This record gives sequence, structure tokens and C-alpha cells, in this order.
Amino acid sequence: MEFAEWIRTPKLDGVQLYEQLRRESIDGTLCITGHHLILSTRKEGARELWLLHQNVDIVERKPCIVNNVLEGGIITLKCKDLRIIQLRINSPQEYFNISNSIEQLSNLEETKKLYPFFYIPMYNVMQDGHTEYTVETEYAKLLATDEWRLTTVNQDFKVCPTYGARLMVQKSISDEQLMQSAAFRDGGRFPLLAYKHTNGAVLLRCAQPLAGPGVKRCRADEAILNSLVEPGGKKGCIFDTWGKTKTTNTEIEPHYPQWRVLSRPIGSLSSISSLLDSFVRLMEACNDVGSSSDRWLSRLEGSSWLSFVLNAMNVSCVVAQCLALEGVPVVVHGGKGLDTPLIVTSVAQIILNPDCRTIKGLQALIEREWLQAGYPFSTRHKHSCYTPSGQRHKTSSATFVLFLDCVFQLYHQFPCSFEFDSRYLIVLFEHSYSSQYGTFLGDSEQERAELRVRERTTSLWSYINRPEVIDTLLNPMYIPNGVVIWPSVAPLSIVLWSEAYTRWVIDQTVLRTNRDRMLGIVSEERELEKKVKKLRRELAELQQEYTRLKLEEMLLSDEGGTEEEEDLDGSDSK
Repeated sequence: MEFAEWIRTPKLDGVQLYEQLRRESIDGTLCITGHHLILSTRKEGARELWLLHQNVDIVERKPCIVNNVLEGGIITLKCKDLRIIQLRINSPQEYFNISNSIEQLSNLEETKKLYPFFYIPMYNVMQDGHTEYTVETEYAKLLATDEWRLTTVNQDFKVCPTYGARLMVQKSISDEQLMQSAAFRDGGRFPLLAYKHTNGAVLLRCAQPLAGPGVKRCRADEAILNSLVEPGGKKGCIFDTWGKTKTTNTEIEPHYPQWRVLSRPIGSLSSISSLLDSFVRLMEACNDVGSSSDRWLSRLEGSSWLSFVLNAMNVSCVVAQCLALEGVPVVVHGGKGLDTPLIVTSVAQIILNPDCRTIKGLQALIEREWLQAGYPFSTRHKHSCYTPSGQRHKTSSATFVLFLDCVFQLYHQFPCSFEFDSRYLIVLFEHSYSSQYGTFLGDSEQERAELRVRERTTSLWSYINRPEVIDTLLNPMYIPNGVVIWPSVAPLSIVLWSEAYTRWVIDQTVLRTNRDRMLGIVSEERELEKKVKKLRRELAELQQEYTRLKLEEMLLSDEGGTEEEEDLDGSDSK
């Protein structure tokens, strides 16, 4: 079906727009295209609304009935970027036409009809973000050693449909062993390298072992893990981040005698949609700005969202400690290996690796641990927190949001150790749900290859890494910090990411003013530092000049003394 068939009313005058933080409505002309909803007042300098249909989470209708006669109504658009917009339409027919069009266009099932495949950037793409962070470039140092190799065992995506075509594995492990391990793990997600610390300790991620009476052990899987542990040395650690349920499983310790199997769930998860349920309750609390402080805090606690954040931070810190302080290998799994393990391995790397605290470093991390690792963005982000549970897919979740919240917690505790600030994380959050860029399209590398995302769309990284864009995301307080950062995981240390969750309901003017003041202070400090350096150079030059003149004076004085002695010697001889 073509877009035109879904758009019964492409243009309508006299539409009123209501937004959460604006007391007065905006009266303008509404236009509906295949991918955007546009409202313009047609006045120079006036604010316009450009909204991607893909950003709409749910469409709610409130008809206006006067004397039993329908006189239009209010269309409420609850968006995936967490804002809520209302449109007042006075014509009954146009009211139904527009609400139906938005509902259909915001729920396109065919990925190829989404905006990234139609978007043409109005700037020169200097670097292709789709090819910026390949497996070869990211693991170049390890490939130069005798311990690791690239395998193409999954080049047709049949061994593991959610893994990439080229994978980093131990040289001592054969492709046959990898296939046997894949048959033992849920979804074929066998243990795969995520990170190697500077002390040599490695971090791997995978799915849980398959549960069932016929599945007991896998020698090849045991060989993969045992190849990472020195015989007679310290035991490695296997972390189960999902916890014990009827449908989950974990390793049997007697089959892995060189490993400790530890259960560290990030929360009580009956299914992956439990995270989204928690996020729903969080946003209900954040949007309830009229309640008392006690009630608001009670609703916040009742959402359990901050408990998920705390637990995820806690597990990540323990994993980082095992790697950095104990120097032992770590394997992280949980459920199908698509959600909680990715949070833990990612946050642990940010704690340990200073490169991950830069703008491009975080991009590389997201490529490795989320995109190349097969996190199903399209499925998980099909719906967000405003779609009622009965209308959304059970596979929808807020896993990536939870990861970004954990990154924010680290930034909040170490504000000078990150090249970026909270604005960058909000950009990633928004584009992961709806975007003109193709970076977060599809559920796996296989899907993106079939959709030809690299050839047909522009990468978000290509946009962000432009100098004029990246400058707006830089943290003015950043001081490169090459050491491990150990965050506090005490409950009182976990804070609400209000800049993301309440920015549409609480005025952010004070925050922006404070940021501008901070920028001014930092800019002034840098200018003063330049002056100090200049004055120090001048002082050093003056000291050198003074030393030189002093030395010349001493030499002249010595020469004068020598001439006097010669004169005296001459008079004595006479």
C-alpha cells in the first residue's frame, strides 16, 4: 500500500497544538506526509512541529460532543521520546481521518518503508559510520597475537542468526567446537569475546545453556571456557544475570570445575517485558507533577526502575572487579543472552576502559556490544512506555534505556571523566526509537544485510561526528582520566535521570542556564590557563636572559681581574 492511501487529509488549517510545558496553544496548518507530521504557523521565526510518525507510541482520541453532535475532538500523541502532544481538530471527518492516518503511519510493519530509506542528508558525509567500527578494526591488537583469530563459521548466519558474520574466537578452538557449543546454547549464542583487560583477563558473553532432559553437557563448550583458565590457577567466574526461573538454566558446576557459577540477577524478571513494565510505572510517576512529594516518591519507588539500575550497576562492578583486581576470566549470560548480559558487559567496559568514556569510544562500544552482538532494536523498540500492555508485543523492552541510565549514573558520579554529558545519551535514546538514520534498524546484522542498510541509509555516527555537531555534545568539564573508575553502588548514590525522564514536564531553563554559566566559567578558566602558560614562558625566557647576562658579567669581571694581575706582575719584574 502506498503512503497516499493512508493519508485522507494531507493538509488542514486551524489546528491547535497543545504541549506540556506551554500554557498557550499554537494555531497553525497541519500537514501529513508519508513520514512526518508537520504543524506550522506560517509566521517567520515562529516555532514549528516536525514529528516522525515512527516516534508516535500510541494515538489516543477524545471526541468533542456538544448537544449530541460530534464537533471534532482532541488527538493525543504519546511519543517514544517521552513527550505528549495534543491536537485540537474542529471538523469531525478530519478528526477521524487524521487520527487514523497517524495511527497507521506510526505502525508500519515493513522496515523498508521507514524514513531512513528515504532520507537524503543535506551535508557532505565525510566518513561512513556504518563501516567505522568493524570487527577487524576494533580487535586489531588482539588479531596481531597468537591467541585470537577471526572466524567465518557464521558467515551464512546459520550457526547463530543473531551473531555477526565475522567473530573473534580463541585460536585453540576449532570451528567444529564452536558449532557444537552453539547447539548447546540458547539461540546458538556460544561464548564470544567482549573485552580483554590490560592485565590479560578476558570478558565473554553468551546465552544460557539449553534446558531440557536431553541436554546435560557439551564437551566443546567446556573446552571453550577451559581454554581461558590456567590449569591449577584461579577459577574463572560465570555470572547468570537473569536468575532462576522455570524457563532458565545455567551451567552444572561439576562439568566446569575451573569455574565458579554465580547467580547475580539484575532484578525479578519473569519476562523481558518486565523491564518495560517498570519503565511504564517510572514515566507515570514522572508525569504526575501534581502529586505530593510523599506520593511521588512512593510511586517512584514502586516503579522498581531505580532498583534495576542499582542491580545492573552492582553486577557490572563485581564483573569489573573480577577482571581488574582478581585477574580472572569472566563469562556473563542470562536468558537468551540478548538483554541483561549486554548491559553488564557494556557497563563493566566503561568502568574499566577510558576509551569507552569518549564520544567515539561509546559509539564503538554500542557497535560491538549491541549492534554486532545482535540486540533486537526493532523488536525491543517497537513500543515504548505509553502503549498499554495489552496492545504491545511481549518482546518489547527497555533494555537499552536501562543501559543508558547506567552510563548516566557513572557520568553523574564522575562528571570530569566523560568526554560527553547527558545530552549525548539523550540523543542516543531518541534515535534508538525513531530516527532518520539507519544505525538502529533491524534486529541483527543478518537483517541489516538483507535490508542493505549500509548502502541505502546514512549512519547516525556520520552525523554525530561532524565537528559542528560533536561540539554541542562535549562535556566542558572533561579531563582525560586513564584509570579505572569505581562507582558507588549504595542505594543513595543512584539518582533519577531527570534530564531525560522529566524534560517535557519540568522546565529545563535553570539547567540550561547553569550549563551556560559552567561553559562560561570553563572558557574563562582556559583563557586564564593560556595567559598563565604565556607568562610562565616569558618568565622562563627572562630567567634565561638574566642567567646569560649574569654569566657575561662574571666573565667580564674575571677578565678584568686577570689584566690587573698581569700589570702587577709586570711592575714587580721591573
